Formats: sequence, structure tokens, C-alpha cells
Amino acid sequence: MKVKGINHFCFSVSDLDRSTAFYEQVFGAIPLVKGRKLAYFDLDGLWIALNQEDIPRSKEYRTYTHIAFTIEERDFAAYMNRLRELNVEMLPGRERDLRDQKSIYFLDPDGRMFEFHTGTLKDRLDYYKAEKDHMHFY
Repeated sequence: MKVKGINHFCFSVSDLDRSTAFYEQVFGAIPLVKGRKLAYFDLDGLWIALNQEDIPRSKEYRTYTHIAFTIEERDFAAYMNRLRELNVEMLPGRERDLRDQKSIYFLDPDGRMFEFHTGTLKDRLDYYKAEKDHMHFY
């Protein structure tokens, strides 16, 4: 048996209309279906599902858990500007070496963290191999 890859991302949301607008405007996700409490989108072949749930939510206990999407470095400033124009809450990024490329961290309306990142896994591993002797590479 072998897992074949990502099937979909499903996010619990507090306001389906607000979240639908966010995923369309920020990610350019294409709506496929919307019901009273659920919506499905296509994001360049990735299935994103939103399910509205009436549960308590809090930004107080945020972790570094996030989902990162690749963007081109030439588009970095445009993405920053677009997020500002949409009044999306952006977070300060961690200190990073230039070889680790650029990132924008931001929150969806329910406080889920996302990242737009200009680097690749190869960029990250090459940087770590050059600078992090404590790491063991397979």
C-alpha cells in the first residue's frame, strides 16, 4: 500500500460567505459548488473544501503550523500589495537567510496560517546542507 498524494484540504470556517470571498480573492480559487454550509474550490487542480461549523475559535494559541504555496519571486511585491489591499492580516516572518528565499505569512478569516513562498525544497535543503552541520541528510 502507498498513499498517492494530497487528495484535498478541508477547512472548518466560521462564516462561509466571508471565507468563500477570501479563497477566491487571495488564492484565485475557482468555485465549484456552494451549499448552506460547504463550498468546494479548484486551485490549480487542488481540491479545497470549506465547511462552516459553529465552534469556538481563538487566535491566542497559534502555532507555526501552516500551508505554503509557491509564488514566483518576481510576483512577491504584487502579492504583498494584494494582501494589503484586501486587508488580510499578515504576520511577521521569521528571520531567514537570503538563500532560504522569501515568504509572506498571513491568516485566513478564521486564523489559519498560510505562506506564499518563493523557494523550493531544493533551495531549502541546499541552504541547510551548507549551514546546518547538526542536520543529518538521507
